[in-house]
Amino acid sequence: MLTSIAWRNLWRNKLRSSVIFASIAIGIIGAVVTDGFMAGMTDQRANSAIANEVSNIQIHNPKYLLNQEIKYTIPDAKEIMKKIETIPEVKGVSLRLKVNAMAASANAGAGINLYGVQPDAERKVSALHNHIIQGTYLANNQKLPAVIGEKLSKKLNIGLGDKIIVTMTDTTGTITSGAFNIVGIYKTSNNNFDESHVFVKRSDLAKLVNYPANTGDEIAILLNNNEITNKVVKQLDKMFAPMVKQKAIIIQSWEQIEPLIKSMIDMMNYFSYLFLLIILAALAFAIINTMLMAVMERTREFGMLMALGMNKRKVFSMILLETVFLSIIGALVGLGISILIVQHYATYGFDLSVVSSGMNYIGYSSNIFFRVNSEFYFTSMILVVIIALISGISPALKALKLQPATAIRESN
Repeated sequence: MLTSIAWRNLWRNKLRSSVIFASIAIGIIGAVVTDGFMAGMTDQRANSAIANEVSNIQIHNPKYLLNQEIKYTIPDAKEIMKKIETIPEVKGVSLRLKVNAMAASANAGAGINLYGVQPDAERKVSALHNHIIQGTYLANNQKLPAVIGEKLSKKLNIGLGDKIIVTMTDTTGTITSGAFNIVGIYKTSNNNFDESHVFVKRSDLAKLVNYPANTGDEIAILLNNNEITNKVVKQLDKMFAPMVKQKAIIIQSWEQIEPLIKSMIDMMNYFSYLFLLIILAALAFAIINTMLMAVMERTREFGMLMALGMNKRKVFSMILLETVFLSIIGALVGLGISILIVQHYATYGFDLSVVSSGMNYIGYSSNIFFRVNSEFYFTSMILVVIIALISGISPALKALKLQPATAIRESN
């Protein structure tokens, strides 16, 4: 009975109710779309870092991480890789030789991270070969090939067919240098990465720095699913427990290698819910104002209802029901429209090419694919109901203070 009365009362002033519906719907749309945009940005950055830069998991000699001296190799690297390849979740494994070096051309110089990789293995771990914009990726039959980023190419004013001169220290601490032929230029969504990373064949770099051919200082592991990274890390910790305990190797997930990205993801999740709460708090005042107006306009009606025997508990419940109906309808409309918007941009992406240079400078793509967890939709709905109940308390208490005899005598 109360439910049907509350529902009919909701439509007595259609304009006022429609305004509140629209306000709640717009607020929900703003919160959900913002969450989708921020989640899409963090996903893109994390996925890009995993695919192009760090992979899911890396293994090093702990001493190497202190100052990145190449003499600290991974013991039994080949045997470790063979065991890792037996794990079903592993998509690819690559043994790398990483050296800090200076790159120079006739025009300029720059500090770089020089990676020596085995081309076939690296293709399974890194998506860099998909970002080649000029030339080709590394191949085993090429002579002293090098692949550099577009940003570094512009900085050094060199291109395909030119030579890049690199200077570094070898395993004995002696300064050495060599020349590599540029066979490819890549471009990712991270300008800083493109400016500082050069890739050559591991065998070529090993000869240059007097390094053992069958070892390296970094093992990169790519998984079939990014969500299982921590699970596989635990599995690897158990598999190589003696070596980990003896501090011969250290196993790190991408979250440990790039803590800033992980912190950014957590921060974005926090701000999404904070933004939702701020919107709903603002809407609460609109709901309270609307319901107070409704109570004041219906003073005589409430007086008659109480005079006819409706107790105060039922009057209180009826007003709360009206408030909840008002909020739920607006929330459902808002969520429905939000889902359509998120699905559209999750499929086609949100184009920010007008600010692509700025986005790339901080490591983001200019095309953002939205993502919203079902948990956020559910939480939004629950919070709307809670806010509605809280907002309805003050107007309901106002109605309870009415005296039936006095209220009946008041004119509408």
